[in-house]
Amino acid sequence: MFSYLNGTVAELEPNLVVMDVGGVGFSCNASLNTVAKMKVGVSAKIYTYLNVREDALELFGFYDKDELESFRLLTSISGVGPKVALSILSAVTPSALALAVATGDEKPLLAASGVGKKVAGRIILELKDKIAKSTFDAGEITKGAYVPVASSADGEAAEALISLGYGRDEIGAALRGVDTSGMSVEDIIKLALARLMR
Repeated sequence: MFSYLNGTVAELEPNLVVMDVGGVGFSCNASLNTVAKMKVGVSAKIYTYLNVREDALELFGFYDKDELESFRLLTSISGVGPKVALSILSAVTPSALALAVATGDEKPLLAASGVGKKVAGRIILELKDKIAKSTFDAGEITKGAYVPVASSADGEAAEALISLGYGRDEIGAALRGVDTSGMSVEDIIKLALARLMR
């Protein structure tokens, strides 16, 4: 129904951004990361998700499309509602979430309120599959179109980097000339991110 709101930030509270759009105030539930990027009285664009329940309409706002997509992926998991998804995105950024999923690291997820080991394990299990299906073609990885795939670790690292929004050419350039044999998935991702963020 709403793709985004473009207006002035009228109010900020923990987990809430009120956007003034043409004199109408829209209250958006938001992560702490989104709230931290907003400033009262300043023009901003916030991507939105409308959650329809029997007794209420809830609007959620996100500072960029990556956070919105992460929210959608999280809420597609059984047992993870909008409030828990927002709590997770308050504890980790979309890139940190993708890294946690790619490396199977539950610790960042357990830092979120309302997330126990069972839910964290389910998130990693289900998101790894969903991120893989939605962000890359396994056939292209095995062709080595953008990353030399010498091991499964290279492929998993590539999946995670693509889920963060990096293009095939960028990933290939970042890892060009790097001997990744013997490196863990996490180490490959960290190395690639360090080079991509220069």
